Amino acid sequence: MPKIAVVTGAGAGVGRATAEEFARRGFDVALLSRDPDRLQAAATELGRHGVRVLPIPTDMADSEAVEAAADKVEQQLGPIDVWVNIAMATVFAPVSKLSAKEIERATRVTYLGQVHGMMAALSRMRTRNRGTIVNVGSALAYRSVPLQSVYCGAKAAIRGFTDSLRSEIIHDKLAIHIAMVDLPAVNTPQFDWALNKMGKRAQPVAPIYQPEVPARAIFFAATHKRRDVWVGFPTVKAILANRIAPGLIDRYLATAGYSGQLTDESAPTDAPANLFKPVPGPYGAHGRFDNKARNGSWEMFTNRHRTAFFAIAAVGGLGLVAGVHQIAKRLGV
Repeated sequence: MPKIAVVTGAGAGVGRATAEEFARRGFDVALLSRDPDRLQAAATELGRHGVRVLPIPTDMADSEAVEAAADKVEQQLGPIDVWVNIAMATVFAPVSKLSAKEIERATRVTYLGQVHGMMAALSRMRTRNRGTIVNVGSALAYRSVPLQSVYCGAKAAIRGFTDSLRSEIIHDKLAIHIAMVDLPAVNTPQFDWALNKMGKRAQPVAPIYQPEVPARAIFFAATHKRRDVWVGFPTVKAILANRIAPGLIDRYLATAGYSGQLTDESAPTDAPANLFKPVPGPYGAHGRFDNKARNGSWEMFTNRHRTAFFAIAAVGGLGLVAGVHQIAKRLGV
């Protein structure tokens, strides 16, 4: 009997690539996202793998809609084995230019969207005492950057909620697994449709990875019972560097955090924004950075080879310190 996976944010970006990965591996897949036309296009593509695909237009910020979607999945496909929370929204702007409504909406999608997904999955998995939930985080949950305060805050909140839930599951002696997959910069359409108040086109901070890289890591985390997966060495560096010298990184990002996230191109005055409503169009997994994005990485290295990694990290820590020292020299401190 085929297993069943639910993927949120499945209309484009990492969600689209992840749904493809699960379908390619023989899972029946339910696709949750807001735009019905894009979901239907994704469902048609995934159907070529010979699996059942169920597109369900859903706003993850709406808890009742998420519950209804979970009910529909179990009625039409069967019991949910894996639930993957990927849906997100962000705004490129300093805090001084954000409105309360924008902050609330982005938080509801990125943070509460995952909470709603966890609750919908958990309530059904508890009755069967089995299942896996994968929450998709970010290196930015550990090291925030300027211009994305709402996204960084939401990703950090997801970490906190997930850790609390893990302890509760252990307390209740449930055979339900929760994994957290933290991502680096990925080539997705978000840099073309995220609300942008900076006047310049947004870009991911190099090195950039193709969405298939995190998709493979997410599938691995879901099927190998790993607690945490850090995708890409830049994620590892960001986490460790912030532990060593957070104040220094604050000052470094005060400059590099702006230039690294913005191109020299002026943003179109009529650029789409998907914060409050979906942006129509034939968007897929990839964004506009195919010529700069990597198809592979050391993804999952910290989980596949924990002992070796930490032995290397102990030795390589001197190199990390040297890198921080170089940042200090640039800042004149």
